[in-house]
Amino acid sequence: MRCIDWADGAVRLIDQTALPAEERWLEITDPDKLVDAIRRLAVRGAPALGAAGALGVALAAQRGDDVRGAAGRLRTARPTAVNLGRGVDRALARLADGPDAVLAEARAILDEEAKACRAIGERGADLLQRNRPLRLLTHCNTGWLAAVEWGTALGIVTVLHERGQVELVYADETRPLLQGARLTTWELAAQRIAHRVVVDGAAPSLIARGLVDAVVVGADRIAANGDVANKIGTYPLALAAARAGVPFVAAAPESTVDAGTPTGESIEIEERNPAEVAAGPAYNPAFDVTPADLVTAVVTERRTVRPAGGETL
Repeated sequence: MRCIDWADGAVRLIDQTALPAEERWLEITDPDKLVDAIRRLAVRGAPALGAAGALGVALAAQRGDDVRGAAGRLRTARPTAVNLGRGVDRALARLADGPDAVLAEARAILDEEAKACRAIGERGADLLQRNRPLRLLTHCNTGWLAAVEWGTALGIVTVLHERGQVELVYADETRPLLQGARLTTWELAAQRIAHRVVVDGAAPSLIARGLVDAVVVGADRIAANGDVANKIGTYPLALAAARAGVPFVAAAPESTVDAGTPTGESIEIEERNPAEVAAGPAYNPAFDVTPADLVTAVVTERRTVRPAGGETL
């Protein structure tokens, strides 16, 4: 099953804001409605956003809309995830060849992301596998809901589970919108993988107490030097993992690696509405940046890079 796809002239996606209470699917026929779905996190996760950007351009082309105007609104709907802009640009590059060519490019992106995530799962599982089942900690949601199919970091967990290598998964609740508590646990329960929700502030202490064998997270953008932008709350996990000598692994497709961004300092951090966290003034960044020297490995579908050892992407 794909979390987002093209069906009968519409973009079909699962509304992640309704989970786990309701499995609601949306049929979107207006590019601006897709922009809204991206902004309100009905669709989210770097690979899924790349697909959404491309499908939005395809939708505008099929309708005969102002495609470049729609592309501009899609590209800026969320600034941190590099995949969104890349998906838009890839589809837009086929505009001169006609609407069907634009749609074919968007569908190619869907297929590529699905294939990449399975490879990430296998490569990451090979990296982490030991002679006993593992206790893993993950942050936000990195399963098929975030990645078209299969998942990135949660894809690694799935492969390890298939190999009988998972004892327990700690899922950070992931404030403020609880993607871990709502979405990751929903996916883990469907696969019958043993798991427990962890309050965000407690996760570093679990690592310090020796209860975690590896931290596995996704990424929304990876800079050329190996700095990793991911959901806010990731950086403290990397600090705790480094102190405890626990592997900290970031899993993402090659489409999330941004060679044009030299370091994490160049990554724009999305700041969301304060109303998500408080009735009054609040600082509500959606992401943080984990420095490369804290990243044990970046796993993509094609390679394993070790930024903490000085390797660059």
